[in-house]
Amino acid sequence: MSTEKRVIKKYPNRRLYDTATSSYITLEDVKRLVLDNVDLQVVDAKTQEDISRSVLLQIILEEESGGSPIFTHDVLTQFIRSYGQAMQGMMGPFLEKNLEIFGQLQKKMQEQSRSLCSDGNGWNANLWGEYMKLQAPAMQNLMSNYMEQSSTTFLDMQNRMQEQTKQLFSGFAFPGFPIPPAQAEDNNKK
Repeated sequence: MSTEKRVIKKYPNRRLYDTATSSYITLEDVKRLVLDNVDLQVVDAKTQEDISRSVLLQIILEEESGGSPIFTHDVLTQFIRSYGQAMQGMMGPFLEKNLEIFGQLQKKMQEQSRSLCSDGNGWNANLWGEYMKLQAPAMQNLMSNYMEQSSTTFLDMQNRMQEQTKQLFSGFAFPGFPIPPAQAEDNNKK
């Protein structure tokens, strides 16, 4: 099994060319490759610049414009507000880890679904689908609790980092930065 990325070239006329199949493909085909877990890279045919992120964002934009968007107005505005902030560098890994955990949960449920639907116990795909519709509120509650715990952990980590930073820099006399009482006493004795 090859671990090489599948290269898709994007030409100035906005056409996408799959170098693995030597054929032009659509954005929908790129989406299908992503859904099939194909590791791919989209490059500008003229400059050879990696434009994978912009193409993936284009797919997300099209999905969001459809009938069942994932991102609410509040989520999107929060994303925008995160740019340029001190914690911006931590936002990506935080979201990535949470999506990874969500994907693992989804995979586990799909495996359970297959075993229930295929072992002759009277379950079928339609029955499982109906069951999952009924479980949606419980799953949302479970995910909300997980996200709340993640948020609390993240905020605790942020507070600890702030405290450590204060301790680290408390020995320096920066304007507007409080000097710890013990050091202030030492300074007054001098």
